[in-house]
Amino acid sequence: MTDRSLAIPLEQELGKQIYAALQGQVVEAIIRSATDSTANDYWRSRMEGHCMKVEQALLPDFHRLCMEVKERLGFTEPVDFYVTGDSTLNAFSVASDVEGQPHIINVNSSMFDLMSEDEMRFVIGHELGHIINKDTALKRLIYFVFPPETTQPPVTLQYKIRLHDQLAELVADRYGYLANGNLNACVTAFFKMASGLDLGKMNVSIDTLLADNSKRLDYFLRDRGLSRYEHPVNPIRVQALRLFSSAENEEELAAGMDELIGILLKVGNGPIDEDLSVFFASTGLVVASADGSVTSQEVEHIIDTLSNLQIFPRNFLDSVAGADVVSLFNQSLSNILSKEPGMRDNLLLYMISLVLSDKEISDAEVRLIYNIGSNMGYSDKEISVKFAEMIQRNYIPSLSSIC
Repeated sequence: MTDRSLAIPLEQELGKQIYAALQGQVVEAIIRSATDSTANDYWRSRMEGHCMKVEQALLPDFHRLCMEVKERLGFTEPVDFYVTGDSTLNAFSVASDVEGQPHIINVNSSMFDLMSEDEMRFVIGHELGHIINKDTALKRLIYFVFPPETTQPPVTLQYKIRLHDQLAELVADRYGYLANGNLNACVTAFFKMASGLDLGKMNVSIDTLLADNSKRLDYFLRDRGLSRYEHPVNPIRVQALRLFSSAENEEELAAGMDELIGILLKVGNGPIDEDLSVFFASTGLVVASADGSVTSQEVEHIIDTLSNLQIFPRNFLDSVAGADVVSLFNQSLSNILSKEPGMRDNLLLYMISLVLSDKEISDAEVRLIYNIGSNMGYSDKEISVKFAEMIQRNYIPSLSSIC
């Protein structure tokens, strides 16, 4: 494949969106102005003080391997390589935040006991890929704005960050493959990292690994498995690299990747998740437009609710808005109540919350809620009680109405 196909368009799009949402250019300038030390200083002190630096005189064979991988990937910026005494099978990279200073790549010592030379080339190429792709720099910005120990991003942003992280891993895997040109070594590296086993000693063949991977991938493709972590699950990573190495053209690669990315886009796998998404979107549009206009507060409320079920809630809302909204509302409501009748109260409360979301309780919207509630089997008295409780708990008048 060409260098151009190293990129995954959705990963690039998400990276730009997250960077813009965090006001990256401004925030990074403020950080540089506010601090005397840098992330580079912290990591440099840590690595120089507690790890072994990979230099030609100390570790000539591994130094040669690292330099060859750099050259093969055409990366000319300075990189310092380190080895840390650690039994955990892991490697990581730290992108320099100071122009001209070396990036950092660390490999834990346990990797040398398990990995072949080609597998180690994949590992080094993968970590260099993160630096080349600049996703480690974005991660540093995210951690600054949302320190993991103290705060969490909004749900929608959490999902997008996770998806970006997973796609960035797939991009880095492509660099790892280019670093050794040996797909089998990439695959065995994945399984060694996952199991901690020496596959040769265990007499496990590459054909057996690939057959097992296909079986496990099928589980995820059949809408049962979720990839919830920062790294995609191995079945996806292996298949993504197989596609990258064998696709005849960009179109074939993109089609295969779309199927795999579809797994990463799943937020949940509950029996009514899709019906709930359709209900929240369609009901939101039906109720919000009852008074003749859909306000920005109502749209924000719909999107906020959808964000628990969809990575791209705005796109989902737009797709519903372009369809037969009333038909989708009726069908989704029927589906949910037939599968989960206990959801009835929550659905009614969601509709009431929409009426209150723009701080204007219009007669048209209230009448619509009573009409829909009646069709759901509620009496007017029951609807009134729920409405009154919601107003007491959640309603705050608009400041403009009292100023």
